[in-house]
Amino acid sequence: MSLVARWLDLRERIDVLMESLPASMGGAERARCQHLVFGVVRHFGRIETVLGRLVAHPPRFVTRAALYVAAFELIEASAEGGDAGQPARIVHHSVEKTKTMASPAEARLVNAVVRKMATILPGQRPPGPIAPADALADFFSHPEWLVRRWLAALGAGATRSLLEWNQSPAPLYARWRDRSIPPADWLQPSEWKGFYTVPSGRWPDVGPLLKSGSLYLQDPGTRLAVELLGPGPGEPVLDLCSAPGGKSLLIADAMGSGRIVSMDVPASRIDRLKENLSRTGEVEAALVQADLLKGPAAVLREHRLPVEYPAVLVDVPCSNTGVMRHRVDVKWRLQEGDFAKHARHQGALLGAAARLLAPGGRLVYSTCSIDSAENERVVDAFLDRNRAFALEKSAVAVPWIDRHDGAAAFLLRRA
Repeated sequence: MSLVARWLDLRERIDVLMESLPASMGGAERARCQHLVFGVVRHFGRIETVLGRLVAHPPRFVTRAALYVAAFELIEASAEGGDAGQPARIVHHSVEKTKTMASPAEARLVNAVVRKMATILPGQRPPGPIAPADALADFFSHPEWLVRRWLAALGAGATRSLLEWNQSPAPLYARWRDRSIPPADWLQPSEWKGFYTVPSGRWPDVGPLLKSGSLYLQDPGTRLAVELLGPGPGEPVLDLCSAPGGKSLLIADAMGSGRIVSMDVPASRIDRLKENLSRTGEVEAALVQADLLKGPAAVLREHRLPVEYPAVLVDVPCSNTGVMRHRVDVKWRLQEGDFAKHARHQGALLGAAARLLAPGGRLVYSTCSIDSAENERVVDAFLDRNRAFALEKSAVAVPWIDRHDGAAAFLLRRA
């Protein structure tokens, strides 16, 4: 409840919130905490609408947190067809927690409100197939402006599928990096080669494998850009905007030998990038902390590294519209004007990346967005300005069809 109260008050990033949990917290307790926090944030809009009808004056954030957690538990119980006594247990638990974390008076408020929610939330049904944007936004807990954007770009059916996808809990995927056979008794093969599903409750098994480098938590959608780039053995590769390093590691594993140069601005994720680059095995890895838009060639020279590469990947910052099932708070942070702002920044990054590509080389531009403003339109604008480049191939994955995170990748060749 304290993490939910912090999110309601400060809108901290979910990953930052989860990292604040004490290291001494047990695996099962940590998993339950994450489940509740993610559930509240995922269903925030729907819960907010119901609470707005029941509570005239919002109480303290800690008391609000108790209401939101109880509301999510009621939604979850209804979806799973829980037993008849479950709502009463949810009411009792929320009241007792409020007594401990707030006050008896606030506990009485929680008791009254949660009892009312227990009669409202289970009875709510999804909107019909031709429902307007406001009804879809309300039930599926997305900003209305974003639903309208998707309806215009994708159509009613695809938008409904995307909303349903985003509201479903995400499985945990991992990539097996070791040459040995993965533990088949619990690591479940996915339909994508090298990627596995990690079942819940196996963190004691996962932790040591992550520490040893045999396993890396990674969604199958990340493979698209690397597959298009097609890094070969012994080839020097430049990975731009590379933190936290998941794609750098995937490139290194695909190469087997050679050198990868990973560049990003100095930031908090640099530590994770350093850790990932320490696990590239036979592939030599170099980390360059530099801003791609501020003279990266000079920094490369300072590191005695080449300033042109035959293979370059630039995985640009974006709206994250393809990964909202995993990053449940993104939809509440995203603003309508962000798409145009991102596109301008992405175009500048793509142009800067192109200047580091050797003649005849290949450049992959990638995002985790499913919005054409950040994908096709950025690439088209770049090609209009740079006649020496041609688009050879592209791959766009949409979650409701490809069954993993959304992603886009475009392979450009320099003459």
